Amino acid sequence: MKTVMGVVRPRTGTVIFDGQAIETLPTSERVRRGIAPVLEARRLFPRMTVFENLEMGAFMRKKGPEFDQDLERVYELFPRVKERRSQLAGTLSGGEQQMVAMGRALMARPRLICMDEPSMGLSPLYVEQVFDIIQTINKQGTSIFMVEQNASMALSIAHRAYVLQTGVVVLSGTAADLREDKNIREAYLGELQVEGAKAEAE
Repeated sequence: MKTVMGVVRPRTGTVIFDGQAIETLPTSERVRRGIAPVLEARRLFPRMTVFENLEMGAFMRKKGPEFDQDLERVYELFPRVKERRSQLAGTLSGGEQQMVAMGRALMARPRLICMDEPSMGLSPLYVEQVFDIIQTINKQGTSIFMVEQNASMALSIAHRAYVLQTGVVVLSGTAADLREDKNIREAYLGELQVEGAKAEAE
């Protein structure tokens, strides 16, 4: 993900976005071309208000009707963010901060969002809300590249999935196929072990 965003320069290979190689471009240019990050642990500006954090997502654009439209879209997706817009971002709960981080990315009008561990540190209730919103954003036309350790939730909403072990892709395919894969279910979803434990107990 850092390679896609331009934080890490690849030693080999090419990063293709919208049909063009971008691995030599700075991160700012990649954002300008339509790639936006939602970083692990949110990484908001804690001493700035929620609104100011959202403004930072659109720092490459001039304020105007489009800014207002995007802000309204964020508020519609995240009513809690609208309620907290004047509050310092550092005083929000983890789930609220994740919503602000996603809203900040949307303010860049991205075609691709790189989302790193969106469920990290969230309560089960917030995890469900965040994943529901991820699906909504995707259905509205924004592609999402997500790194997520909660395999069950990730596979429940993804179209395509890749399993990495020590930096190597060991399995890939449609999310539906991977959900049915015996090795995936045993190693990442825990379903077979649970069934075996129940049978043994009986």
